[in-house]
Amino acid sequence: MSGCKLVSFVLILHLLNSFLISCSSNELSQIPKNLLSLAKRDEFFDWMVGIRRTIHENPELGYEEVETSKLVRAELKKMGVSNYKYPVAVTGVIGYVGTGQAPFVALRADMDALPMQEMVEWEHMSKVPGKMHACGHDAHTTMLLGAAKLLKEHEDELQGTVVLVFQPAEEGGAGAKKIVEAGVLDNVEAIFGLHVSNLLGLGQLSSREGLLMAGSGRFEAKISGKGGHAALPQFAIDPVLAASNVIQSLQQLVSREADPLDSQVVTVAKFEGSDAFNVIPDFVTIGGTFRALSPKSFAQIKQRIEQVITTQASVSKCNATVDFLEDVFPPFPPTVNNKDLHPFYKSIAVDMLGAESFIETQPVMVSEDFAFYQEAIPGHFSFVGMQNKNHPPMPNPHSPYFEVNEEILPYGASLLASLATRYLLESSSLPNKSYMKDEL
Repeated sequence: MSGCKLVSFVLILHLLNSFLISCSSNELSQIPKNLLSLAKRDEFFDWMVGIRRTIHENPELGYEEVETSKLVRAELKKMGVSNYKYPVAVTGVIGYVGTGQAPFVALRADMDALPMQEMVEWEHMSKVPGKMHACGHDAHTTMLLGAAKLLKEHEDELQGTVVLVFQPAEEGGAGAKKIVEAGVLDNVEAIFGLHVSNLLGLGQLSSREGLLMAGSGRFEAKISGKGGHAALPQFAIDPVLAASNVIQSLQQLVSREADPLDSQVVTVAKFEGSDAFNVIPDFVTIGGTFRALSPKSFAQIKQRIEQVITTQASVSKCNATVDFLEDVFPPFPPTVNNKDLHPFYKSIAVDMLGAESFIETQPVMVSEDFAFYQEAIPGHFSFVGMQNKNHPPMPNPHSPYFEVNEEILPYGASLLASLATRYLLESSSLPNKSYMKDEL
């Protein structure tokens, strides 16, 4: 073959290859829109709404999600997902869709409710006094079941395995930590999670590369004095006054000691003392949460909380002990999105809903135990909007008036399914790690 013909032949091969890549790219870009259309089918949407309402009516707290897990397993069986593990991390369910071989990508939903009395009067309000899905975990679980159904319907097209993580105890119980410790994600290359947001419009998606949410911890302090009659304070040592001074001093940790450009939060949310109006109690108990965006700031503020409580209590002639409750509520690390997974996520968000529907957010001071996954494997977390512009502003999570706009369910389900499907198709160009095993 002459040099001229060889050059022409190579050029033709290059153009053909470029054309094939272009076609493949176009097909990939249609996956999110196609899955969203499937998730919006009337029968599919009605199925998801029914599941969400059943979970909402029967809320269970962390590590108590027995009936929720039972529902999840029943729905997985109905859609043909017979390969799952239960129990994992007490009440968790781990399901599998796909080839059963590498690559593995995980999708996570949390299942637990909050110890809160629902104040929203509607047909499907909580049937359990003092318990409520006030953070949208009922919607998250439903979305992951929806994603599982979409993936199962197209299982033959999956180029690997999707690991479905139905996780217990996100609300302080660090269920994600127990899932990681159970070893069920050892082969997983990447994991994705999401959360409903009342601050974003319906169908808007939001996230960012790197630091997304703060690390958080809890504290409880017992401040002891000497009880007595309220009319004779001179014969008592008042722990209520001491605790009040402690709370004032704790607020100065952020306002006077923290760098204004290094966001931190200290909130006292619990104050318990005497039930009587005319008795100075022997002791009071206060408790709250603290948050920071960096491990260094987190450690520093934790140290200062203990110092301030014990020292300030002594000024009022009281004694104080501080418990950070880490055996029951392990501190959450900051949530940090993998730098390579974020552009991948953003491309899917844009393909699904258009560039105008994606919002690059700033770090926020809420926390998520999804961070435990990100310490072990590359992970990405995002927010899905549900505020209807024709509806009054929706209450924030952890409010007894919190509501979920059920129109969000197809968006979350198709987003999760799209992330998994595209990851498996594009995994050779995305972050991964080496594993001993390449199959279940």
